[in-house]
Amino acid sequence: MKTMKRLSISLYFILGFITITLGQHILLTQSNESGIYKKGEKVEVSVLLKDHKPDSMTVKIRKNYSVKSNAQKIAFEGNKVTLLNESYNEPTALIIEVTAKGETASIGLVVDPTDFKPGTERPKDFDSYWKKEKDALHALPMEVKSVPVNNIEKGYTCSDMEINCTSTKPARGYFAKPVGAKAKSLPIVLYVHAAGVNGNWCLSQPENAMQYVKMGKGALCFDLNAHGMLNGQPQSYYDDLDKGELKNYNSFGIGTRDDYYFRGMYLRLMRTLDFLTSQPEWDGKRILVIGESQGGGQALAAAGLDKRVTAVVATVPAMCDWGGTLIGRQGGWPNPFYSSIDKDKLLNSLPYFDDAHLLKDSKATIVTEIGFIDVTCPSISVYAAINMAKGKKIVFGVPYRGHHVDQKQYQKIWEETVSKPKAAFITDFLK
Repeated sequence: MKTMKRLSISLYFILGFITITLGQHILLTQSNESGIYKKGEKVEVSVLLKDHKPDSMTVKIRKNYSVKSNAQKIAFEGNKVTLLNESYNEPTALIIEVTAKGETASIGLVVDPTDFKPGTERPKDFDSYWKKEKDALHALPMEVKSVPVNNIEKGYTCSDMEINCTSTKPARGYFAKPVGAKAKSLPIVLYVHAAGVNGNWCLSQPENAMQYVKMGKGALCFDLNAHGMLNGQPQSYYDDLDKGELKNYNSFGIGTRDDYYFRGMYLRLMRTLDFLTSQPEWDGKRILVIGESQGGGQALAAAGLDKRVTAVVATVPAMCDWGGTLIGRQGGWPNPFYSSIDKDKLLNSLPYFDDAHLLKDSKATIVTEIGFIDVTCPSISVYAAINMAKGKKIVFGVPYRGHHVDQKQYQKIWEETVSKPKAAFITDFLK
């Protein structure tokens, strides 16, 4: 695991080689190429409009992802214009957006990111609540239904799995492993999915399980769908769920701790980990959970709820610091404190499912990618969550990334400076 050790020499490995963000004709630069600033450090952001005649531009600056922005029209006379020249003495995030001639470009930055804290208090009975849930899971005799998947590559098996659970739905997904592996020889990979119900990215696929099962000397890989849905159904099945039973699922039971939708999602996550760790081939050491957005939030939750989890790779993770909304910041998706439900009622339910509290004292290695212009899963919400963990952190802060990477402009840069290093960590971990 030489690569992991090298990446983890310092508390944070922050990769930010990009100093610019481009529209076709808008060039934004900042004084610190990583987009990460120390408290009191001068922050300078400038803009140049390439190939533009003297004109005006609209500049918006959002602080801590507030919906309020300071919009100004600024004259452009053919020279570089300084938009921001300030220093900040407290943890702060800024998004600077420039619009000119119908074209828009943005750049983000964070000041003192390791000092962000959760916006809500951790409930006093937090640990006892989750102990009770885990005890109930362990008391339920495990019942597993398995249907083999046909036409799987020789040397491997893959099955459509259903595992009973204390949630209203069972855990369902695809489980793959090498044939004939020795006892205590393989790591575990749990792959979890982004938000939604009927999109391709939401559905468990044998291909996902098979992608990781072949890495290193082999792995036990489970591709878990978030909702306990049946696998391998016609598209109409998922479309009907999206329009009906699971429409707006992220708000279900929001004001009641035992009814909140994410409780069931997390229970299925833990049930799947219990199944995987019961496999005789597990080496008893390595568990890696991988996910993006909602999947990233699940990966972080797994690290907090199950101390056996060794590492997570969480890309632009959701479910982080929902309470940030209450103290002038923006919480991570689904930002439930924006609900019209009484805030005191929400305070009695939401903190139990917030990664900012779940991660407290986790010793798992956390590899995370954070978009500095991501308004779905804001950078400060992710920092507030991972700052609670005690394990090693490998952080890829990306000044030009929203919730998705701009495929046209940044794909090659992102692949070299972010995607490949993350993949290298996974490859090294599974050797």
